[in-house]
Amino acid sequence: MKSNRLAAETSPYLLQHARNPVDWHPWGDEALALAKERDRPILLSVGYSACHWCHVMERESFEDEATALLMNRSFVNIKLDREERPDLDSVYMTAVQAMTGQGGWPLTVFLTPDGVPYYGGTYFPPVPRHGMPAFRQVLSAAAEAYASRRGEVVRASGRITEALLASSTAARPAAGRYEEDAAPLFDGAVAAAQRTFDPVHGGFGGAPKFPQPMFLEFLLRSGADPEARGPAMAVRTLARMAAGGIRDHVGGGFHRYSVDARWLVPHFEKMLYDNALIASALVRAHVLGAPGMAAVAEETLDYVLEDLRSPEGLFYSARDADSEGREGAFYVWTPDEVADCLGHEEAELVGRLYDVSAAGNFEGSNILHLAHGLDAVARREGMALVDLERRMRESLAALKSRRAEREAPLRDEKVLAGWNGLAIRALAEAGPALGRPDYTAAAAEAADSLLAALDRGGRLFRVWTAGRVHVEGFLEDYGALGNACLSLYEATLRPQWLEEGLRIADRTMERFWDAGDAMFYDAASDGERLIVRPRDIMDNAVPSGNSLATELMARSARLAGNTEHQAAAEAVVLREAGTMERHPLGIGRLLAAALVARTMPLEIVLVGAPQPPGPAGGSVDEQGNVAAMLAVAHRHAHPNRVLAGGDPASAALASLPAMQGRLDQPGRAFVCVGAACQAPVSSPDALADALGQAAPAVAQASPSDLGLGPVERRNAV
Repeated sequence: MKSNRLAAETSPYLLQHARNPVDWHPWGDEALALAKERDRPILLSVGYSACHWCHVMERESFEDEATALLMNRSFVNIKLDREERPDLDSVYMTAVQAMTGQGGWPLTVFLTPDGVPYYGGTYFPPVPRHGMPAFRQVLSAAAEAYASRRGEVVRASGRITEALLASSTAARPAAGRYEEDAAPLFDGAVAAAQRTFDPVHGGFGGAPKFPQPMFLEFLLRSGADPEARGPAMAVRTLARMAAGGIRDHVGGGFHRYSVDARWLVPHFEKMLYDNALIASALVRAHVLGAPGMAAVAEETLDYVLEDLRSPEGLFYSARDADSEGREGAFYVWTPDEVADCLGHEEAELVGRLYDVSAAGNFEGSNILHLAHGLDAVARREGMALVDLERRMRESLAALKSRRAEREAPLRDEKVLAGWNGLAIRALAEAGPALGRPDYTAAAAEAADSLLAALDRGGRLFRVWTAGRVHVEGFLEDYGALGNACLSLYEATLRPQWLEEGLRIADRTMERFWDAGDAMFYDAASDGERLIVRPRDIMDNAVPSGNSLATELMARSARLAGNTEHQAAAEAVVLREAGTMERHPLGIGRLLAAALVARTMPLEIVLVGAPQPPGPAGGSVDEQGNVAAMLAVAHRHAHPNRVLAGGDPASAALASLPAMQGRLDQPGRAFVCVGAACQAPVSSPDALADALGQAAPAVAQASPSDLGLGPVERRNAV
């Protein structure tokens, strides 16, 4: 079959459609000009490579000659990868949600030649089904409306444009009571979560059930004890997810979401962002003291490094759900397959532990999941827990080797700046917290490679695929990568990562901050002109760009004393306080960022470079001691920890407020809460004691003590 225009693209999703009989165009000036020249409406189809229902609609409709003929005769057809262009996806998803009350992918939108939507929906079947019209019926109706009822179309598109503009720029009055003290906002969000929390299976609400790692991040930051209200809900959710079929017990990592309420049957795609965000939550739960979290975090990050890492050290986007023409075929097992791999006796034990049966739990096959805790099974089997764990590790490794012989789902090998930023941050934070320096090294390698590939003359690009760079970066790209660099700085105390993080923060303000409206936009001020400039504060599959930028501003302000950045973070929090109050579960990452911006920080300063000394001097013992104290600092749970320090000879660090008056005290650690600093210490044990003593002061501190402006330099008592 002849290829269409998508054959010249690099996106795996677009390339999947390159041999459709549909005359697809990529989004761009050529397609938009053609629509105006021919006075034809545009059919915009939006999806992504790992989207199961996108594949279904392709097989049913886009590969069908009769359907393609109707599309080609009536429309200029544009296929869009939502992961490459989140700005367009956001604009048109918002429009479809306004028109229909729901959204999702595949997204199907009918536009005027000017790019203004007048009708849309999501998946449409090839024949009428479950109250949905057939796709050909929709095509005919949309084409007829544009041809014969142009006035109605123009009026409808005008109303939609007005609604999009209002949504993008609507003022959300600050809740005055939060201006001085934000604690009630956070308490209210935790209370709202409790009302929908599933105490048995974890998570919020019923089926389908999404991990919601952005909201879990907020809950874990809402207290310093794993049994406190907020953290306890997050820990329960993570534990039940880890036991469920949403986790790949054989190969590691987590699938996208669960179609049921108990995390058993997932949609089987694996996304880089999900695994990065879930791993970050698992690490934070581990640091809080929740048992069992570290092992699952390591397994998740090991999966990312093994399966999603490119030769350049960057991270690919996803694994598809389908292989061999079926969803989940790569991941499920029959009892005979398990027995053939492991032998009868071991297969019986695996079957009892992971619920493998002849009846199956998914279309006649089995999704492995832990129906019971390992300790309970060990007691029932009459064996030591350590022996059961060893046997399961060996059995799962054998199953993994056997599974590698199957046809693997497609891997989407495009590299996205924002998603890589999330993965780099997860690895950077996990390295010192879990005692895995290889994670820290992988994070640094990825950050180096990403900046080399996508930072062009001070402008960050979003997409790298097979050596080709395209699409200028969006707010989420800048925010995610800036935060990743600051986390790398905290993990290593190397000034290069501090400088990169602060530089990205400055560029974020220059390109995305609107001082007049006091808010961030998702697209740069000099980016492509769309029907509206998109702005979204709610989390979607990834954290909102506003939440990432707000956290970046708050963190950079703490480290560098930048009043403009702190003011921007405060402005976003206060502007969106009402939305956070009304819809906390949908805006979890901004709540977490608000905690950073509006709660009292615990400041830890380490003077010295935590690595063997270079020509600048410093004894090996001193350097090793700083490294040991750095490890202690990363094992301390605090929702708003600021970690600074490094080689006092570094010019970049000499200007930090936290280093003032301390550069001549190498090998020392300083702990401060608000305006109160403890006496400096010089050993890991002493630092652990100092952090323990600081905990009550942090708990008693009021967010109203924070104020605006740079972190004042305090003198040690």
